[in-house]
Amino acid sequence: MNEASNEKRALAFFGDLMPPATAKMRAAAEAGSKKSRFRPLPKEFRRDGFTHLQIARERDAAIYAQSWNGSRNPSVGYEVIRTRRREGFRIRGRFVERAEVYPKSEAWGVHGFTFTDKDAAFCKLRQQALVTQ
Repeated sequence: MNEASNEKRALAFFGDLMPPATAKMRAAAEAGSKKSRFRPLPKEFRRDGFTHLQIARERDAAIYAQSWNGSRNPSVGYEVIRTRRREGFRIRGRFVERAEVYPKSEAWGVHGFTFTDKDAAFCKLRQQALVTQ
């Protein structure tokens, strides 16, 4: 054997002399591919004359500040929601990707709550985050 192969053998034999191995990716890391992830809720959106701005998020719970678009000085409400998820589906030959969705109005009181007090909204957010663990 030549000297170079003896050196490699010595490095392989003594673990502390081995160059650091590259970090191995866990199988779960592949779940981060576009196929399996859910598109997150938008940070800001407009619906039914209101602007919703996400101001906090913990796990699957979030707070959106809600203000009416028709006022120069609108009062702000706070919606605490548990994000829901829907699977992807095909409609008219087009694929709509998996996504998080805002709770429907019928689910209000179960997956969505409205507050006028910011502190009360944050208290409910912490409560909802514990429920979704």
